[in-house]
Amino acid sequence: MHSTKNFNYSYWETSSYFKCFDLIVIGAGIVGLNSAIAFKKKNRKAKILVLESGLFPNGASTKNAGFACFGSAGELLADLNTIPAKSVWETVKMRWDGLQLLKKRIPLNEMDYKPYGGYEVYDEQNAYHKSVDQIPHLNAQIKDLVGLNNCYTVSGSKQLNFKNMKGLILNKYEGQLNTGLMMLRLLQIAQQSNILVLNSIHVTHINDLLSRVELKSNAGIFQAKKVVVATNGFASQLLKLNDVNPARAQVLITKPILNLKLKGAFHYCEGYYYFRNIDNRILLGGGRNLDPLTETTMLPDLNPTIQNKLDQLLKTVILPDTKFEIDFRWTGIMGVGKEKKPIIKAVSKNVLAAVRMGGMGLAIGTWVGEQVANELS
Repeated sequence: MHSTKNFNYSYWETSSYFKCFDLIVIGAGIVGLNSAIAFKKKNRKAKILVLESGLFPNGASTKNAGFACFGSAGELLADLNTIPAKSVWETVKMRWDGLQLLKKRIPLNEMDYKPYGGYEVYDEQNAYHKSVDQIPHLNAQIKDLVGLNNCYTVSGSKQLNFKNMKGLILNKYEGQLNTGLMMLRLLQIAQQSNILVLNSIHVTHINDLLSRVELKSNAGIFQAKKVVVATNGFASQLLKLNDVNPARAQVLITKPILNLKLKGAFHYCEGYYYFRNIDNRILLGGGRNLDPLTETTMLPDLNPTIQNKLDQLLKTVILPDTKFEIDFRWTGIMGVGKEKKPIIKAVSKNVLAAVRMGGMGLAIGTWVGEQVANELS
């Protein structure tokens, strides 16, 4: 069957874009681009195509908060109560290793990386003291895991003027970056490696014919020897996988605030809320725990209940004595499950899934891309 049947493509378009590629990656987000780049480094002559359904990556890669983090104290302690410890610490190492790979791939200044640290913010005295008591244990685990000394420390909070906050725990090895700059640079690296990226291509069906894979799309049928599905929260549109669900993240950002003192990446309520400074603004996101059923969706709509809660947090907790205006509101779709470890799994002879980033795609995505290349090479 001709791959461009019923489509008005020229000979040039057909021979250039619908040939059989060595690898097609579905999804041009953090995982997709890193998978393509890593595979190309191992297979210099490989012909690689990345297909993206949106104008920009359709999930959360250009919509996330830009947290270069691998585990706040509160989130880790909460995870250790519900997830096997072995899985928790394996995931932390993946995140740490992923961040180091990302920093090697993109110079820090080119993605505006700032080593301001990551903070867990507590508004309940008992929870704060319980977490402080666990700092020696957490530090010992991180030391054994990745060799970092005194990762977690108690931090002062008076200068930040948070209202009703009982304390902060600092992870001094975390940072923040500009998500847009990072993704632009990844795209440039891919293009400089002769990796072809096509946007607005919606793949609707994958057919592994053993000798090759055919991808049915709104633009025709693409063919490849190997295919990687890197669509994270949208995985169920193409694959039957257990424990991968979409999770919508609500985000807002203020207009510039004069003399803004806040610097750093802050986690609140076990990571269900998060905020940071960017360009003299405050970015704040989260709150899906308020309405989990509604937020288990692929729809990009704003949730008024959660947006109102974010507004309230800014007014009453984060910026209680500061006038501000909201400049942007948006959503991003993550991929989550009962565990936070990613799924890197062959779903057929020539098709590999790389999904379920657990809301940590920025940290873990480069590591996942390397694992994908290793699996395919």
